[in-house]
Amino acid sequence: MDAVQRCAWCGVDPLYQHYHDTVWGRPERDSRELFKKLCLDGQQAGLSWITILRKEANYDAAFFAFDPLRVAAMTDAEAAAQMHNAGIVRNRLKIRSIINNAAAYLAIEQGGTDFSTYIWSFVGGQTVTNAWLTQAEVPTETAQSRAMSKALKKSGFSFVGPTICYAFMQAVGMVNDHQPSCHCYQSLTKRAR
Repeated sequence: MDAVQRCAWCGVDPLYQHYHDTVWGRPERDSRELFKKLCLDGQQAGLSWITILRKEANYDAAFFAFDPLRVAAMTDAEAAAQMHNAGIVRNRLKIRSIINNAAAYLAIEQGGTDFSTYIWSFVGGQTVTNAWLTQAEVPTETAQSRAMSKALKKSGFSFVGPTICYAFMQAVGMVNDHQPSCHCYQSLTKRAR
């Protein structure tokens, strides 16, 4: 039996535990990785994260490893073909959002702003460390996620509501919401300092 103490949300699924232990809450500063994660979090809307996590490799294949230049240049035929791709969530609006988000990403970068710097500005460039004792205490959105959502929507992004933005912020380490009893909490708290 695995005696490692983890946040309650990841349960016992080995894929979820690996994601929790090696990805979730670790500060990500690479612009392209942030773009990918934001798009994948948008795909989660109305679904569980494990559903999207299981399909991540299929999304990478379908959307050119989230290369914003290539994704933004997808033709209508290429986008329509993804409606027949059983390896991803076949929702026309969600598929289209990845393509539109790539164009919005490129507009930010072409405007002279690094996407990573832009995203991290919503937390002042530093990880916000919380100390929620139970999963029930963790908010689904914050003032920062609402500000991010509003700014991203204004820039042309979609599927970036405040709840999606907060889940994204947690995932990419802008917020450390590992519980203090979790084996990841202390190392990430030290790293944030």
